[in-house]
Amino acid sequence: MEASQLKIFLSSFLLLLLLSLAAFPSVTIADETAAVVVEGMVYCQSCDQLGSWSLTGAEPIPAAKISVICKNHKNQVIFYKAFETDGNGYFYAELDGFKMSHNVLDHPLHSCHVKPVSSPLENCNFLSNVNYGLYGSPLRYENKRLFRKDWEVVVYSAGPLAFRPAHCPPKTHY
Repeated sequence: MEASQLKIFLSSFLLLLLLSLAAFPSVTIADETAAVVVEGMVYCQSCDQLGSWSLTGAEPIPAAKISVICKNHKNQVIFYKAFETDGNGYFYAELDGFKMSHNVLDHPLHSCHVKPVSSPLENCNFLSNVNYGLYGSPLRYENKRLFRKDWEVVVYSAGPLAFRPAHCPPKTHY
């Protein structure tokens, strides 16, 4: 009886392991054939939407700074780099030097987050928690890959992130 229970347990464990490996896109960083990129947008949240996660009426922020932080399964920082948005508020962050010591536990979907760092706009430079910006916006895999002859790029998305104005005119209700 114990042998059959052990067989069922091991079969179930192997099935779960295979399913968990299939659920994540493969990223082979060690042999330098795949690169990891994070992309997203940074906005200035409109005063009308203050206190919410809505970006209705938001404007993109050129030259805003964001950071990508990755921690391993032991909660140690294994990658940190700041990036700047382009003239349209878009960032394309190549994680050069990112290494995984464990393919599942240190996978970018688990280990990396994006945070807003600074805004060049004096009237819109307070951090907001839109898409968990204060704690780190998690990465999303949206089935986006770029291929070249001997090279592959796995592109993840984060955010959109937002800063908010320091002062908004009070709303008048008539």
